[in-house]
Amino acid sequence: MYKTISVEEKWSNQVIELRLNVPPANILTKQMMDELEKALAQAVKVRTLKALVIAAQGQHFSFGASVEEHLPGKVNEMLPAFHRLIGLILESPVPTFAKVSGLCLGGGFELAIACSFVFADETAKFAVPEIQIGVFPPVAAALLPGSFPMALVHRMILTGTKVGADELFRHGLIHSVSKPGSLESDCLEYLQKEILPKSASSLRLAHHAIQMTRIEHYKKVIGRLEEFYLKQLMATEDAVEGIQSFIEKRSPKWRDA
Repeated sequence: MYKTISVEEKWSNQVIELRLNVPPANILTKQMMDELEKALAQAVKVRTLKALVIAAQGQHFSFGASVEEHLPGKVNEMLPAFHRLIGLILESPVPTFAKVSGLCLGGGFELAIACSFVFADETAKFAVPEIQIGVFPPVAAALLPGSFPMALVHRMILTGTKVGADELFRHGLIHSVSKPGSLESDCLEYLQKEILPKSASSLRLAHHAIQMTRIEHYKKVIGRLEEFYLKQLMATEDAVEGIQSFIEKRSPKWRDA
């Protein structure tokens, strides 16, 4: 079985980059989630580690989690695996960086906002379009409210519309917007200037202190959201119809009941 991610060590193991490596869509399949989980578990054991970077091969960061794996019979395995992966990113002992170009959708968006820093370029477009196929994004529902303007949260989750990097930068959801072609160098420059000169142990302790409340909140609500999704949402005909219609490339026929 081929690998869906690649791992690169930089600056004598002070930075490790995990790259989604199934372009152009970089779909977050259960296989990719498992590979990311294993790579994260190995990376955090490195004593010299000061930053983890999650990037993607090709023009787009990720179109999100596999729609096929949202179907009954598969979603009960996929969704807990994804929520566990997000928990591991939140609990990373070192700062995490998402490096985003192009489309960053659904689970890809949730993966990015779980990181400590989001670096994007002007081509980046962010969305959680799940509502368009009759479902909702549990991680975004857990992490966005309380931290960002509710008008933005409602617009993104309830309409699924795409939002540009500049708007999310104004709201503080992402940390930097680069010109096309400059994202890689801008992120590396920031790491070299702002992160690498710091003590690895001090970075870890400070990062843990910052993340403590966010981790506690995530653990408190994600299990309830997961159960709500699997037992109530997936029991509706519209949720299954929305997913099936997307796979069959047709408009959904809602029962609205």
